[in-house]
Amino acid sequence: MPLKEKIRIDDIKKDKPLLRRGIKSLFYFIIGVAMSTGSVMDGLKPFGISIIAVSGKKYFPFSAAGSIVGYLIAGIDAQSARYIAAAVIATIGAFAAGAFDLNTRPYYSIAVSSAACLFSGLVLNFRLGAIGSDYLVTLGESVLCGGSAYFFHKALGANYKRLRFKALPLSDIACILISGMTVILNLSQLHIGVFYPVMALSVGVILSSVKYGGDRWGIILSLCFGFSFAITSKQTLFIIGALTFSSMLAMLFSSLSSLGISAAYMCSIGFFAVAAGNEYALALFVNSLIGSVVFLLLPNAANEKLEELWDTGKNSPPDGSLRQNLVLKLRFASSAMAAISDSVDQVREKINDITRRENEKNKDKITPEEYVCREIVLEKTNQIRMVASDQFFSIADMLEDLAFEFDEAERFDSVASAKVRRLLGEYEIYPKNISVIEDKFGRIRVEILVDSGVTGIENPKLPTEIGKICSRYFQNGKITNFKNETMLSFSEKPNYRLSIGFAQHSAEGTLCGDTVKIINDNKGHSILIISDGMGKGSRAALDGAMGAGLISKLLNVGFGFDSALKVVNSALLVKSNDESLATLDIANIDLFTGKCEIYKAGATASFIIKNSIVNKCELSSMPAGILRGIEFAKRTAVLSPSDSIVLFSDGITDLGDEWINKSLRLINGESPQKSADFLLSSALENSRGKKIDDMSVIIARMERN
Repeated sequence: MPLKEKIRIDDIKKDKPLLRRGIKSLFYFIIGVAMSTGSVMDGLKPFGISIIAVSGKKYFPFSAAGSIVGYLIAGIDAQSARYIAAAVIATIGAFAAGAFDLNTRPYYSIAVSSAACLFSGLVLNFRLGAIGSDYLVTLGESVLCGGSAYFFHKALGANYKRLRFKALPLSDIACILISGMTVILNLSQLHIGVFYPVMALSVGVILSSVKYGGDRWGIILSLCFGFSFAITSKQTLFIIGALTFSSMLAMLFSSLSSLGISAAYMCSIGFFAVAAGNEYALALFVNSLIGSVVFLLLPNAANEKLEELWDTGKNSPPDGSLRQNLVLKLRFASSAMAAISDSVDQVREKINDITRRENEKNKDKITPEEYVCREIVLEKTNQIRMVASDQFFSIADMLEDLAFEFDEAERFDSVASAKVRRLLGEYEIYPKNISVIEDKFGRIRVEILVDSGVTGIENPKLPTEIGKICSRYFQNGKITNFKNETMLSFSEKPNYRLSIGFAQHSAEGTLCGDTVKIINDNKGHSILIISDGMGKGSRAALDGAMGAGLISKLLNVGFGFDSALKVVNSALLVKSNDESLATLDIANIDLFTGKCEIYKAGATASFIIKNSIVNKCELSSMPAGILRGIEFAKRTAVLSPSDSIVLFSDGITDLGDEWINKSLRLINGESPQKSADFLLSSALENSRGKKIDDMSVIIARMERN
């Protein structure tokens, strides 16, 4: 970096703190003026004194100057002189607080402000020869001054860097609201004709709270603002009723656009204005209209900031340290399940050893047939116990997979979640939960949970509209049904797509022992599966369907490939007294990168066609259902546009590599479905006169989106 550029950047960095301090100083001056010009209860002005006491050692001179200016604006008389004297006393107290580092303690600010107000009031009452009731008013004013100092102290000390209502403690929120009411109390009478700036601003805040904060905050702010205006206007019931009822009516249309919320609010305000028919009602209508127009004309950047401010976090899963804590708990549970699996194995081995010893001990006392039966029962019982151990281990793997997936989600976008919720409201879809998740690769997915039976979730407009909110292109949503709930998932449109064709032939009747599954995990992966059950006919069909069906369901709900295989293997082991075997041939293709992961459990070779060259992928492995503890054999390849991957069952690969290579070269340029049909018909023709097995083929070609 050039030296001059570096010096310029360093100068900017140095100037930023000065600029920030200048802005804060101006803020304290303005708030000092504002808090000292307004009055309550027939002329009492204690709030300027309170703001001096809580301004801190850096800014109390500015708030003091502002307060004194505000008291002078009202004119020079005994009362103004009294408040100026109180401001000077409060300034001395604030200086002392800064010198002894007492400014962080709210009770010191309360004491300083109350003492300044009480002392100056007592002196004035004594010089004017006041009566007893005047002293009581002074005492009450000093209490009000100290109380407001407490609320100002808490409000100004809140962590505004994380100012979201979900992030602030309830006590801080209450203090901010009360402090805001006090500001409105002091400024509510400032007006130009029927234009009351504070009233118009308050209406805009109420409407934004209805849209972004929800029903609760709309009612709370309406009551707070209504109470503040009512005290000074003496229109208590009218103003509180008008603001609160109008907010409640606007809430009924909160799922609509800003225009719908504003229209509902103005209709209600217009009714109250006509019903009252006085000057103040006219002022309320005019300023509500101005506030509504400002609310409607807010730029997108301002709306996003407001949405972030009012964020309640109800749409977003846990984040930050809480998310990490959840990941740790999942991994702890995974370790616990693995430990249980080891314990079950140890107990199984001990029981098996004891039982076998007893059987051998009694061998001479029983018939050979009875001995063989006991050995068979022992072996079967042992297998069942081993399967139980495997199931615990599978659960451990599943929990680890879930922890990994949850940890992989880098960010939950609560702002986008709220926007999606409002969009769905326009389609009369009211979800139970929405998550907009951005993973560590920068890919976004949207998960929407609704009650089962909700209509409208298949609307073809939803992917486009949700994509606009997230600034992404989404593909059609994936619907997953549970018992009483339905999950609607949207994922980014990937860089590539697969053109897929498949064909099957049953060696016996209508039931094919091979099962073909093609699934999308909604994370940019397409998964191709062929499961070949042992033998032919109904028995093979059952095993193949069980293998493919079970593993596809497990992959859909978040299981990893290895843990899913363990579950399938255990299920086949205990399915019946007879052997139940099934091969698994899986290709997992990442449609963003082209990465292709090949998993095989007893399956035949696969073939990848790149630039018309046929590449064989053969891996040695055991099928599921024969032994416990089997694992996938794995290989990784990268597919480019126009590349194809071909999966066969053994009914076709038995014809030999020479025939397969020749046939695959002949399909170059044809569509995957035509190619699959050609390969199957060619295989059947070459198998004439031979004993044939069930035949299946899947062809997937990579194409650009």
